[in-house]
Amino acid sequence: MPATVSQIVLKLHSRCNLSCAYCYVYNSVDETWKRQPVTLTEETRKLVAERIAEHVGAHRPAAISVVLHGGEPLLAGHDGVADTLCAISAAMPPETEVRFGMQTNGMLLDERFLEIFHRYGVRVGVSLDGGRAANDRHRIHVNGRGSYERAAAGLRLLARPEHRDIYSGLLCTIDVRNDPVAVYEDLAAFDPPALDLLLPHGNWTNPPPRPPGARSYAQWLIEVFDAWYDAPVVRTHIRLFESMMVRLLGGHGTLETIGGDQAGIVVIETDGTYEETDSLKTTVDGAAATGLGVRTASLDDVMARLDAPVRLSETCLSCPVLRVCGGGLRAHRYRDGSFDNPSAYCDDLYAVIRHIEQRMTQDLGSR
Repeated sequence: MPATVSQIVLKLHSRCNLSCAYCYVYNSVDETWKRQPVTLTEETRKLVAERIAEHVGAHRPAAISVVLHGGEPLLAGHDGVADTLCAISAAMPPETEVRFGMQTNGMLLDERFLEIFHRYGVRVGVSLDGGRAANDRHRIHVNGRGSYERAAAGLRLLARPEHRDIYSGLLCTIDVRNDPVAVYEDLAAFDPPALDLLLPHGNWTNPPPRPPGARSYAQWLIEVFDAWYDAPVVRTHIRLFESMMVRLLGGHGTLETIGGDQAGIVVIETDGTYEETDSLKTTVDGAAATGLGVRTASLDDVMARLDAPVRLSETCLSCPVLRVCGGGLRAHRYRDGSFDNPSAYCDDLYAVIRHIEQRMTQDLGSR
């Protein structure tokens, strides 16, 4: 029996109003986005809703997550967003909760979008890389103009008390040239419920950026961890650190990027094709493709194809922190056609995990 889908990442719009330098969709090796329709058609939207309802009806999960994504999903417009949420909600049986989410750059957020999100319980995450200087290193328009001003305006709207229940947090891609504690403080100033710190996508064939003279990724993350961990009051959740801490204590993490847990994530593109996780787009053109789509295949069909054991390298299998890092994100393990390698961030992950372990051991030992 195939595994049950836990999360659908639904691409509402296949283009973006930014041209972020590190973008895995538009500025990496994969070019499949060029062949995608700009947005979902009414027919595709209906088929997506039917396929999700079919899967839920067969497996009866208590809940399923549907994340509206892109490109920039708000480019689909108020009606396009609302119609998609309505179609999926209407198709679901009452015994299964649909947990809607959205990841946006925040620049198009307005009161009408927020009213729609409240109506359907959509929790909204915003991508921002820090203060103005840090954010505008990479998150820029095609003409090179920075995006901070408009993103911050949208974020301030979302962060108002009346919208707190739909504000899920911030997503920051790390640039080790930016001061880590300053980035953390600038992001925390928006009072996010949670903060995701992402390692920029890279692998052994296309290595992640390591600017001369800059901190290592481990050093950068350790400085943020210490500032966050030593604060007298918890200002926000940082899921990377919390997942590592939970796994160090023998629990299960909730992140695809560490822990090796089966995520059950299926991406649906604007033409209705099913894909694997987007991060694979940084390895080779077409790497995320499954060859299946909503017109001819069910979610069970695609999960049967994706539900295969993850093969790890001998280096990973003999590593003392494997239970915590799970080998790292699969895309980061890629080298010339193979994923049977340690992560390109192996040394960084090891150092961060050991540092967190040491801090926790000291605290637990003193009690």
